[in-house]
This record gives sequence, C-alpha cells and structure tokens, in this order.
Amino acid sequence: MDFHAARAALQWQVELGADEALCDAPINRYELPDTAPGKPVGVAPVVKVQPVAAPVPEDVDPVADARRMAQAAGDLDGLRAAMAAYQHCELKRGARNLVFADGQRGARLMVIGEAPGREEDREGRPFVGRAGQLLDRMLDAIGMARDAEAAERAVYIANVLPWRPPQNREPTPEEIAMMVPFMQRHVELVAPDLLILVGNISCFAGFGKRGITRLRGRWAEAYGRPAMPLYHPAYLLQQPQMKREAWADLLQVQARLREVS
Repeated sequence: MDFHAARAALQWQVELGADEALCDAPINRYELPDTAPGKPVGVAPVVKVQPVAAPVPEDVDPVADARRMAQAAGDLDGLRAAMAAYQHCELKRGARNLVFADGQRGARLMVIGEAPGREEDREGRPFVGRAGQLLDRMLDAIGMARDAEAAERAVYIANVLPWRPPQNREPTPEEIAMMVPFMQRHVELVAPDLLILVGNISCFAGFGKRGITRLRGRWAEAYGRPAMPLYHPAYLLQQPQMKREAWADLLQVQARLREVS
C-alpha cells in the first residue's frame, strides 16, 4: 500500500468515528536492551536515554492567553493582529502565511474549516485548492458565494487553525484548544446567522465531538450560533458517493437561511 492509499484508508476510519489506535499490549519504542546480542567483552553497556521535554513555564496558560488576546480585539483587523502576535502555537513557525479568512464581512453564512493546506498556506486564503473549488460549487448550488456583493448571498470563510500543520497532519488537541478562543471571537465579530462546520476538526473545536458521519445532517449550536456539520470537500473528492448526503445537508442550510431572512 502506497502513502496515498494508506492515508485515504486512515481518513476513512476517522470519518467513521475511530479516534484511537490500540495494540494488544503497550510498546515502549524508546526502550533499548541492556546488552546487545553477541556484544564483545569489555564494551561499555548501552545507556538508556529518555527524551527530555523542553520546560514550560508554569505561570503561562496558552488557552487563557489566547482568550485574553481574542477578547481584546475590537474588530476583525485587530483579531488578525492578535493571532499574528500569538506566540504559543508552534505551527506558525513552519507556516508561510497566517491564513485568516476570505469572503464578505458581515455575511449571513460563515463556513469554518479545519486548517490550511499547501495552496492555502501559499496564497494566505482559506479553501483555494481543489477542495476549495468544490466548496465554492457547493455553495453556489444553494445561491451563496464568498465573492457575492449582496449581503444575503455572501459567505465568510475561516479555519480553526490559521497555520498549516507540517505535511498536513491532523492538529493536536492542544493546538485546537489554543485557537478556539480566537474562533469564538471571530464568530462574534462576523455575527453570521448560521454556521457550517466542515470536517471533524471543525466539529471537535465547535462541539467537542468527532465523527462527522454521525454529526452531519443535524443542527447543533457552536460559538453561540446554529451550526450544520458538513463533510469536508476533500473527503467528498475521495468519496463522491457521499455528495448526495452533503447536498441534503446544504438544502437544510438553504431552508434555514430563508427562515431567518
């Protein structure tokens, strides 16, 4: 199995709700034998060296610091500056750009994705690759667009993580927790009528739950707004048979927008 096939198989299991990988017994991969087989007499024994984590100042709470900086932002420009100044997330050190948002401010519909990919990191805008192009077509099918001039058709798009994880790996719970206060403030400043949470990471940040196949199709509340979980467009590119379910969820969003107009 090559890398792409293995990654697709793993993503499929995650979408089905798997969130742990278990063995029959724990394995310490750092442990070394005290003596190597056939070791010559007189050779010094192998010394076990355990990895030492860098010390973290006890008086610094990254989540509390994020909450303080986010609440101090009075507008979206101030929020972007606060995120750029935030120093606790290591992802920013390997990213090219801070991917803040795209679309019209004050839009009725806000889409929250997971994290930037390669194309997004390069351009500094969310959802600009193949998955983003599919998302644009999906939104257009219900009469919405990120570049719409009319406010009733406008969409605002952001990600939970503004920096690309290395090799597009899944963000850690600690990285997600750091950025949730910024997303909470982001939603407050945009003040949309409805949210679409795209993918498992977005749902975990908004609901504290994973398993998009169980969550999709049901309205919930995230960041103080009605929210619809939706399959990630990248997943739909790999599993096009799931587009029927995604279309049904989009129709629910369209109907809800008409109700609150």
